[in-house]
Amino acid sequence: MEDKERLMQEVIRQVLARLGTEEANGEGASQFGFDSVDAAVAACEKAQKSWQWDFSLEQRIRIVNGLREDLLQEDSLEEVSRLALEETGMGRLDDKILKKRLAVEKTPGPEYFTTRAISGDHGLVLEELSPFGVIASITPSTNPVASVYNNTICMIAGGNGVVFAPHPGAVKCSLRAVELVTRSLAKRGAPEGLVVTLTQPSMENLKALMTHRTVRLVAATGGPGVVKAALSSGKPAIGAGPGNPPVVVDETADIRKAARDVILGCSFDNNLPCIAEKELFVVNCVADELKKHMLDQGAFEVKEPDLVKRLQELVLNPDHSVNRSMVGKSAPYYLEKLGIKVGANVRVVLVETTEDHPFVQEELLMPILPLVRVADFDEALCASLRAEHGFRHSAAIHSTNITHMSRMARAMETTIFTKNAPSFASIGVGGDCPTAFTIATTTGQGPTTPLSFCRTRRCVLAGAFRII
Repeated sequence: MEDKERLMQEVIRQVLARLGTEEANGEGASQFGFDSVDAAVAACEKAQKSWQWDFSLEQRIRIVNGLREDLLQEDSLEEVSRLALEETGMGRLDDKILKKRLAVEKTPGPEYFTTRAISGDHGLVLEELSPFGVIASITPSTNPVASVYNNTICMIAGGNGVVFAPHPGAVKCSLRAVELVTRSLAKRGAPEGLVVTLTQPSMENLKALMTHRTVRLVAATGGPGVVKAALSSGKPAIGAGPGNPPVVVDETADIRKAARDVILGCSFDNNLPCIAEKELFVVNCVADELKKHMLDQGAFEVKEPDLVKRLQELVLNPDHSVNRSMVGKSAPYYLEKLGIKVGANVRVVLVETTEDHPFVQEELLMPILPLVRVADFDEALCASLRAEHGFRHSAAIHSTNITHMSRMARAMETTIFTKNAPSFASIGVGGDCPTAFTIATTTGQGPTTPLSFCRTRRCVLAGAFRII
């Protein structure tokens, strides 16, 4: 364990040295990276107070717009995407670039806020959203850079500062992302320390950050352990929960389009997004047609029982839990492990199973899609409810039957429900909505926006300012 810790510290030292920080030379904290929780929070607190009180809304909008412009540079997008892919070993480079662009372009900024005003016989009431202050943001290994970009814009838009705690498996790319953010903010005139990060990824530092007296809100995106820790911190918390999103295709769907959309959604960044299609329930009378179109559009079916068993042994542990080393690999990667050579155009491994198969019941985070035939829509809906396990995270349907769509939306009660589109439409790719990389199902905020990271304040003026 000590050797592992020393190796981690050496990796961090080398990363900081490459990024040119003072800390690498033993001269204390850099402008963005701190090994001390107290130092990171103190720097952020000072900057946040200045950001809240010394910067007008117009200035904040200008600085955030400048940040978008800087982060959207093509060489920067590719650099951090490639770094994330190399460090985590998960996902697809083209989709990672798209995710970073999405996080920068479609995350709402300060312009998202409005003031609510009510006037009556007794005067005027104003309600506005105000920053919490210093926010602790715990980011995942599945979307490390996109989460940094998304959360930075959301959080500072409302006047907050943020201290990031990156996942141990995504330290290098997270540090680089925060460095690019802080470089842009400094160039645009924002106070130094508004966005900082811890450089020592440990449970001790994470606990110290979440329980720090100056931290006012904890936002946690990651596994159940991290979310549970955030909810136990004694602070207001925003927590993403688990999911296992089902997708239903009924007999009224545009089958060719449904096949394409399911393939695209399931394979997006190799199925890392928590909203992505994880299991497919298809009405039997259109199942063969759907499968044919899926095979034409990027799926490869594994049929032989012994190969299906070997695939299960490859990606799942004996207790059916997910083999973490297999998460986020490409479809050709899994097939090659089975001795099957395919081209790079194959995006999804398709396996026809029964509902009780672990591929259906476990959230794989892999482009391995179990297909289950059902007799009709009612059976599909019941199976979807069972497979989603009541997480109320995400679900999807392909149908032209309004009643089917409405019934599934009501029954599933999921935070995200996508109809007749790939799942990623729900975070802004081809869907007319803001993007979010924290889907707060556990704590109820849903897809987070700048409003999620602010609190409501009311100002009352009695007996005046009614003009009619």
